[in-house]
Formats: sequence, C-alpha cells, structure tokens
Amino acid sequence: MGKTKIIKPKTEETKAAGTAPVKAVKAQKRKIESGRVYINASYNNTIITITDNNGGVVAWATAGSLGFAGPKKATPFAASKVIAALAEKVEKTGPVNIEVYVSGVGGGRDSAVRSLLNHNFNVLSIKDVTPIPHNGPKPPKARRV
Repeated sequence: MGKTKIIKPKTEETKAAGTAPVKAVKAQKRKIESGRVYINASYNNTIITITDNNGGVVAWATAGSLGFAGPKKATPFAASKVIAALAEKVEKTGPVNIEVYVSGVGGGRDSAVRSLLNHNFNVLSIKDVTPIPHNGPKPPKARRV
C-alpha cells in the first residue's frame, strides 16, 4: 500500500516562519439615508427590492420566500407582508427617504405602496415603469371558416 501521511500540528516556530494569519474583517453596515424601492408585481408573485442610490441591493424579499404558495403570492395581503418583512430588515441601516418604481400588473402593486407609507418610509416619488408596447405584436390573421 502507501505510506500514511501524518499532519503535525503547527508550533510557534512554524507559525512565525510563515506568513501572518489573515484576520477576518466584518463588513460594517453603513447608514443609508436615501434609496430606491423596486416593486415587481406580476400575476404569479410580488418581488420587492430595496437598493441604495447607486443600485446596490440592500435587501429584497418575495411573497414566495415568506411562505405564500400558488395564486396567494400575487395577492395584496402577501405584498403588504413582504413590505413588513423588508421594513424589519432595513430598520437599522435605512434607507428612510425612498423613490418607488412600480412594474407589472399584479394585485399587490397598490397594496405595496400603501404599506410602504405605513412603515415609516418617506416616499419622495412613485413611478410606474411597466413596459408598454407602442404598437405591439402583429395581430393574428382573420379566421376563415
């Protein structure tokens, strides 16, 4: 067979001879004054993302991640619960002043904006960024019977 390799514990001499051990530095959470909230409300789910002004994600949550399943994920109640979970996540770090960007046609869009106001966020602006086709796809041919 082969020789068994025995690993010797490091002594003070071998530690000093090698490089200095790298200490783990914990990332500091910085206080964010203003940011953006993106609400994507589809027929199937409600996804809400909180970012800083540069676009770096601070926190996000979906109705599915909170345990809602099936068609219940797109309800106004689920959207308000998602905002409550996000408000709890970012209560220490911020942001307080937010701009809201709403996308989609799901049932949770209005409820999410109202819930933001109820959770002590200072809403500066609300924009609807739902994509709308200017001309749309070519309509189907007339049906011949």
